[in-house]
Amino acid sequence: MNRKKKMNDTLKKKLKKANAKLHTSNKPRYISKAERAKLEEEQKATETQEAS
Repeated sequence: MNRKKKMNDTLKKKLKKANAKLHTSNKPRYISKAERAKLEEEQKATETQEAS
């Protein structure tokens, strides 16, 4: 019984991993607060150069 259970568990794990790979999320990548501030600064710098 233990051998059967172990085999079934490993097969279930494989299926679960395969399904997880198929269903990827459409959620955007997380950008930290510091990163956002840095990007904003760069954007402001480019705007001021274009205006000049």
